Amino acid sequence: MKNKLIEIKNRYDVLSKELMDPDIYQDRKKYAKLAKEHADLQEIVSQIDKYEKVESDLIFAEKSLKTETDPEMKGFFEQEISNLKLELDQLEKEIKLFLIGKDEDDEKNVILEIRGGAGGEEAALFAADLKRMYEFFADKQRLSVEILDINETELGGIKECTMLISGKDAYSLLKYESGVHRVQRVPDTESQGRVHTSTVTVAVLPENKDVEIDINEKDIQVDTYRSSGAGGQHVNKTESAVRLTHIPTGIVVACQQERSQIKNKEKAFEILKSKLYDFYKSKSDADYAEKRKMQVGTGDRSEKIRTYNYPQNRITDHRINLSIYSMSDFLNGDLMPIIGPLKVAEQTMKLTGAQ
Repeated sequence: MKNKLIEIKNRYDVLSKELMDPDIYQDRKKYAKLAKEHADLQEIVSQIDKYEKVESDLIFAEKSLKTETDPEMKGFFEQEISNLKLELDQLEKEIKLFLIGKDEDDEKNVILEIRGGAGGEEAALFAADLKRMYEFFADKQRLSVEILDINETELGGIKECTMLISGKDAYSLLKYESGVHRVQRVPDTESQGRVHTSTVTVAVLPENKDVEIDINEKDIQVDTYRSSGAGGQHVNKTESAVRLTHIPTGIVVACQQERSQIKNKEKAFEILKSKLYDFYKSKSDADYAEKRKMQVGTGDRSEKIRTYNYPQNRITDHRINLSIYSMSDFLNGDLMPIIGPLKVAEQTMKLTGAQ
């Protein structure tokens, strides 16, 4: 590992010198690329410096302990050695995580899709609750939300909704939300107070609008229709909404939030590009079907990542077997009590696999 750390520090020094050269500003594209690499390495170089300082202090403390004769000072050095070893171990873990590499999509914006699954109108109502939850979460994380397409029911539920969530590290925060969300509660329409179980599927894709995807126009079926509100009430008398169907893959994308058909079509193509990128990238890894099954599933009650149990005020994430008892806070956007442990679990898995 030490050889790799030396390489990183040497590369950081080279970049620092290159960025101080006035001529670099003549090529803005090259400057931006080098500046980003420099910024990305800055954090790990800081950790390496800390690691080397702690390692040096540990060596000094161990040497001092061997030569020390005063009992009180020996006790001091023993405690110091114990503390330094713990600090060194933590720094080593953080550095290893960097060397493993973070998800290349972590900094990207997110295309988040919510669909009612099993449970009819109750599933649609819970889909609306999840939409609201993600909007609150985005606001807390200073992310922006744009509704690209939404299909509402007369009772205020959502059959399906597509959102673009933009901002710093949006994908790294929301990527754990992909899968089936199960809700257990007494619906407002239930007269006898019985608890019903419904599901909602959530899919989270990184926005890949800058990738090169060759889309043959002959493979695209374009449909236009009127943007509509709840219950099918038309809020736009012109056919500004656009639906794109990619015939070879069967991927369907719709956008209706812009007043202009041209703008809706442009946004729909951006979403389609991201979906096709995800499709072909996953397919090239020979696990597309299984990956999508694990991420979204069919909406069946048995395929779940999380359960929201209203009677017990309990939310359980089944991937890490973690339960919290704060339904109101969670649905009001306080997702970090679960997202945080999910991040730790992922990091632990990466470290274990790298050893």
